[in-house]
Amino acid sequence: MDRIASVLGDTARWRMVELLAERPRSVGELAQLTGLRQPQTTKHLQTLARAGLVTVFPLGQRRVYALETSPLHDLAQRLRELADIAAAHADERDALANYRTAIDTETRAAQRDRWADGRAFRFERALAASRDLVWRYWTDTDLLGSWWSPPSLSIAACVLEPEPGGHVVLDYRDAEGTHYRSTGRVEAATEPEHLVFDLSVLDAAGAVSFTGHYDLTLTEVADGTRLRLDLTLTDTAVAAAPYIAGIETGWNQVLGRLADTIAARLTKEVQP
Repeated sequence: MDRIASVLGDTARWRMVELLAERPRSVGELAQLTGLRQPQTTKHLQTLARAGLVTVFPLGQRRVYALETSPLHDLAQRLRELADIAAAHADERDALANYRTAIDTETRAAQRDRWADGRAFRFERALAASRDLVWRYWTDTDLLGSWWSPPSLSIAACVLEPEPGGHVVLDYRDAEGTHYRSTGRVEAATEPEHLVFDLSVLDAAGAVSFTGHYDLTLTEVADGTRLRLDLTLTDTAVAAAPYIAGIETGWNQVLGRLADTIAARLTKEVQP
């Protein structure tokens, strides 16, 4: 499949395929219609033949080429599959577009430090799991690392110590190697229902870009746990605009990962 796509990436060969789709043609005819010299035309046709896209028929002094449709059908099927996959994940593309718009909006608003202080967010999720299990996914380092980052980032370190004064660390990097670090402290912890902590996002020099004050409540309900996360911002620097623009999208993504991760665990546990 890769070879066929590569072969068809050449404009001259693509034009020959278009012409051969109408009917078989000789080398001379293809050279005339494409404006190429005959030796060039022959080389292109040989490349198409090696990829299985054309078959040559020696007819006396003439060599006539005919198109093989099977590889084209295979390529078309693969392209349809890719289009279907892209359509199924259109929400991720939409999230990226919304993030870009949010960055523009926040950058225009960020004219001075502390420009977004007091801004508040609330996130809620219904989780088909016990409060004890959800609590563990917030406080066990290994479990926390399984979900606490957007899909495009990888966690290098994460800690959330569930006790007053406990350390909070979130350290991750993107595929280009850019490093993002946040540190903070736990203010209050009541297992397995309430967790309050601060987390400051640091810039490359180690200065605070902004601080998030998080209040997590886990409420037991009939079919599992209702999660509510309240977030309030302070210490906002002008340079924090791209980070703040991504808060809503980012937390919706990571809480979605939390829900999916827990659901996958529970499904695995009930399988025979």
